[in-house]
Amino acid sequence: MLKGIPKLVSPELLKSLCEMGHGDKVVIADGNFPAEALGKNNKVLRYDGNGTLELLTAILELMPLDTLVEHPVTLMKISKGDDTQVTIWEKYEQILLQFDSRGKNAIRMLERAEFYEETEKAYLIIATGETATYANIILRKGIVAEIDTEV
Repeated sequence: MLKGIPKLVSPELLKSLCEMGHGDKVVIADGNFPAEALGKNNKVLRYDGNGTLELLTAILELMPLDTLVEHPVTLMKISKGDDTQVTIWEKYEQILLQFDSRGKNAIRMLERAEFYEETEKAYLIIATGETATYANIILRKGIVAEIDTEV
């Protein structure tokens, strides 16, 4: 065990987040997302018993969002003809605001096909058991600033 690491973060997830560099992307996917099909050339971690909200919070405790791009967070637009009422996005915005002052202004929306293309370029896909619709989210990693260790 280590101090300061959220309990939800497995050693494998921690290693993967550490391996990511500036600009690399992590996808937190809901239970309906084709993570294995889209991630055949990526790392895919299974978190089937967990939701996206908990993982988003845990990851943002460890990983900064990219400040060199306007929108380091990506969500999937509701498909034309789909009358789904998406409630999880407001919760995402609240979580983002805890870790990044841009809050919902850090978010961009992509059509499903474009979201899938971005997923295929991601470093890591985390497949969850989230049952909320349109709960897929892509995070672009920022720079971890140098810490002054002088005493």
